[in-house]
Amino acid sequence: MRPSPAARALRLVLVALAVAWAGFPILLIVASSFKQGRDIFATPPSLIFVPTLDNYRRLWEVWPAFFDNMRNSLIVTIGATLLTVACATSAGYVYARFRGRLLAATAFSMIVLRMLPPIIVTLPLFPVVNALRLNDTHVLLIALYAAFFVSLGTWILKAFVEQIPRELEEAAVVDGASLRQILLRIVLPLAANGILAAAVFVVVFAWNEYTFALVFTTRAAKTTPLVISEILSTVEGVDWGILFAAATVQLAPILAFVIAAQRYLVTGLAAGSLKG
Repeated sequence: MRPSPAARALRLVLVALAVAWAGFPILLIVASSFKQGRDIFATPPSLIFVPTLDNYRRLWEVWPAFFDNMRNSLIVTIGATLLTVACATSAGYVYARFRGRLLAATAFSMIVLRMLPPIIVTLPLFPVVNALRLNDTHVLLIALYAAFFVSLGTWILKAFVEQIPRELEEAAVVDGASLRQILLRIVLPLAANGILAAAVFVVVFAWNEYTFALVFTTRAAKTTPLVISEILSTVEGVDWGILFAAATVQLAPILAFVIAAQRYLVTGLAAGSLKG
């Protein structure tokens, strides 16, 4: 039964309100990055102004480390995504195809650990990281981000693998395929949407993560969220034009990535709701 025109109109209104609620802060940040300092907090606020690139020029001149640290963010994000996807795909296959008390216990423990706030994990980890001399390294952040998000990735991949008919794998075994060949030629291609969905979540988290980077990095592996926090807490006061320009530069690549991969993000959120 098709919804009535009134129901469709109400749905469109609700969607428009949700988009406006989510998009207004982004629009405000981007628009403010092109305003002169005197116009950013003008009262009443005006949507009509003469745009300028001065904030971006001053960001480049005053905070050159911001752009250098974007490279660190990129390295950590790519590394954490690849490691998480590799581990989550393997674990998701095991949880989908095998049963046992030990597996059930490890699945429960993953859920419990995922519920812990990151700051609780950082305190006991700090002396261990110091002992291993991993402070301020890309490797440490990659491992931490992967460990923090592998549980969600595993459950997403488990749901996708469960939708793959076992008969395909059984037929491959009869033909003499090894487990490695089954994973590479059957499971991975058919679970590609789930892999991409898990990757989207990790990319968004790793690009914007602040707590682990604040505690475990100082210079060599510092990421852009830390530089933005430094811009926000300068002794001379906050230069809001530079801050909004930095936030826009930080936001632009991840926003473009999410828009391009939004269908995989929705697929990941709905994973497991349907069974093949």
